[in-house]
Amino acid sequence: MPNPMPIATAPKNGIKVRAFWTDADGQENESIAQYRSAEMLQALGGDGDANDIGWWAFVDSHTQRKIEPHSWKPLNGEEDDE
Repeated sequence: MPNPMPIATAPKNGIKVRAFWTDADGQENESIAQYRSAEMLQALGGDGDANDIGWWAFVDSHTQRKIEPHSWKPLNGEEDDE
């Protein structure tokens, strides 16, 4: 698997990626994440609130959270249908 790349190079078209981010406690995390643009949110029936635009990840099996990743890797296809 390739080394993580800077998050600025990650796709922002709704493709899920493996994101690496640091939480408020300084813990390094790895999650499957997706960038949600205003257009994507509106297409899903939302109002496109500016606070909802950005990278989102499941932090457990029931909870999604907006994150600030620093790097990413492409998925190998094993989680494409999540």
